Amino acid sequence: MLKLEHISFSVTEDDRTVEILRDINLTVDDRKFVVITGPNGSGKSTLARIIAGIETPTSGRILLDGQDITEKSITERAKLGIAFAFQQPVRFKGLGVLDLLRLATGRNLSANEACEYLFEVGLCAKDYIDREVNASLSGGELKRIEIATVMARQAKLTLFDEPEAGIDLWSFQNLSRIFAKMREDIKDSSILIISHQERILSIADEIIVLTDGRIEKKGPAEEILAGIIGTEAAAPACRRLHEEGTP
Repeated sequence: MLKLEHISFSVTEDDRTVEILRDINLTVDDRKFVVITGPNGSGKSTLARIIAGIETPTSGRILLDGQDITEKSITERAKLGIAFAFQQPVRFKGLGVLDLLRLATGRNLSANEACEYLFEVGLCAKDYIDREVNASLSGGELKRIEIATVMARQAKLTLFDEPEAGIDLWSFQNLSRIFAKMREDIKDSSILIISHQERILSIADEIIVLTDGRIEKKGPAEEILAGIIGTEAAAPACRRLHEEGTP
C-alpha cells in the first residue's frame, strides 16, 4: 500500500515561491488500478516524480507498506518495489531488447521467456528480441517495450506518467488494450497512471482529480468519470492526440 501524507512541493522562480502541490493526502491500496487526472499544470507529473523518488517533497511523508521512503532515492525505491515508466521512454544505444528485459528481471532471462513478455504487449517477438532500444523504434514500439520491462519487473507499485504522450492513435489503442489486460490480471500489486484519456480512466478502480496542486475529488471511477467527461481533465483519445500534432 502506498500512502502520501500532507505532501507539498514548491519551487523558487524569480525570487518568489511557486506552490506546485499543496497538502496531498492519498492512499493507493494493493490490487487497485488508480488513475490521477486533471488539467494541464495541475501537478500530476510532479506528483508522479515525487512518488518515484526523482523529486523530494517540500513537506510531508511517503509510506510504502508502512515504511517511510520519503528520503529514499529512486534506486532504493526500485529495490523496494516501485517501477516508474516515463512519459518519453529512454533510448539505449547498443542495448538490445533482450538485455533490457534481463536487467528488469535481474536474472539471465531466456529468449523464450523474454518473448512471452513481448507477446503480452502485442509485439512479434522474433522481430524485436534482437533489436536495439534506439532511435530506429517508433514511440509506440518504445512504449510497449517499456511496458514489457515493467511487467517483467513484477513490481509492487507500477507508476506510468502519461503513457499516451507522443504516440499515434493506433499505438494508443493498443496501449489501451494492454492496460485493460493488466487491470484484469492485477494480483498483489497496484497500478497508478497519470492520464487524461477517457479509455484509461474508464478502466480504473479509482480516479483522483488534481486541480491547482490540490486533490479536487477522488472516488470510484463510476462516480467520478461522469463529472469530468468533456473537460480538460479527460480528453478523448482522438482529440487529444490530434492536438499534440500526431497524425
